[in-house]
Amino acid sequence: MKPKLRPVEAYPIQHQGQPMLLLRDPLRLSDTQIALPRPLAPLLGLMDGSRDEAALEAALLLRAGVRLAPGLLSRLLADLDAACLLDNERFVEARARALRAYREAPFRPLTTLDGSGTAADPDQAAARLQGYMAALPPAAPRADDRPIRGVISPHIDYQRGGPVYAEVWRAAAQAARAAELVILFGTDHQGSEGTVTLTRQSYATPWGVLPTDGQVVEELVRALGEEAAFAEELHHRTEHSVELAAVWLHFVRDGRPVPVVPILCGGFGGFVAGQGDPATHPPFAAALEVLRRAMASRQTLVVAAADLAHVGPAFGDPHGLDFIGRAQLRRADERLLQTIYAGDAAAFFEHLKAEGDRRHVCGLPPIYLTLRLLGQVSGEPAGYALCPADPQGLSWVTVAGVVLYQVGATGPAANGKG
Repeated sequence: MKPKLRPVEAYPIQHQGQPMLLLRDPLRLSDTQIALPRPLAPLLGLMDGSRDEAALEAALLLRAGVRLAPGLLSRLLADLDAACLLDNERFVEARARALRAYREAPFRPLTTLDGSGTAADPDQAAARLQGYMAALPPAAPRADDRPIRGVISPHIDYQRGGPVYAEVWRAAAQAARAAELVILFGTDHQGSEGTVTLTRQSYATPWGVLPTDGQVVEELVRALGEEAAFAEELHHRTEHSVELAAVWLHFVRDGRPVPVVPILCGGFGGFVAGQGDPATHPPFAAALEVLRRAMASRQTLVVAAADLAHVGPAFGDPHGLDFIGRAQLRRADERLLQTIYAGDAAAFFEHLKAEGDRRHVCGLPPIYLTLRLLGQVSGEPAGYALCPADPQGLSWVTVAGVVLYQVGATGPAANGKG
């Protein structure tokens, strides 16, 4: 057997005083988590399907100077296999079962209210979100009556991002209540390059179900092709980005449903590296054309469920951020946000491309597609926060709320500056 490791989530932990990596399946095909001693971490990169056990042991000794005890690698591989973390027949069968169960369910169930295990009781959920709203300072009166076309909302957990969620959704509450259709772009943290992934399932919230607009989804499927549209549909099952925005949408609508088109957006790493241009990427062009037609006949709100920077050791950076580093991070975000306020999808993308996306802005795909779809808009800030991402205070995630207003010609005909 030449084991090949699937994409896994790996978190540094301390176990019985020893540094370990906690490995788990992002698709949650298994609840099993594996604690891997940190010195064995190089094994993960070596498991690419080209080496058998003997070659793996030799490569680990040669590259990392680590000699494995007899039988240790066999036991580790058995544990990885049992947890569905190897790309093999067991994984393929488990994924197929999970996808069938997901599609056959009456709706996509609420996984957690905020990513931290909070119960989805409607009264508790409403009280919690209202608490974030009540803690905000009084809102300044709006300077004009330009219609709100879209919002950028975080997808970080509510515990850290609650005040920013509250500010952006308070500002957009009237537009959310008036919406006849909501298009919701969310980051697909496990998504392949340049993908837009659909689902026919509807998303549950603590107040019921937000129905997925089947007609729009089928039109998108005809434009993208069935295989491309649903190749990574199972990601909807566990991805939190769409869910966390959908909960706030349903909350500010006082529990009234509205048709939603939930779309997960895959990575932009290839585009950032100069391998293609998102402005001419055929799947994006096809999807945006369908969505513009859907927007032409209904009052539509477009939502990007998107965080900004992810920096520090928790995200693979060699150094943490001190006070000066955090100030520099905030200034870098402010420069990036100016491109969003201008409604300029091309400038937003080029800004991140120029810096090699070294700040790991995971909201790049949904924000870019939102700006492309909306076209002539201008943005105003609605909250910003630096959120700690490790116990040492060295790693940080930044989040921002933005409200996008219509400018220039009315209607959705413009396709943006991207």
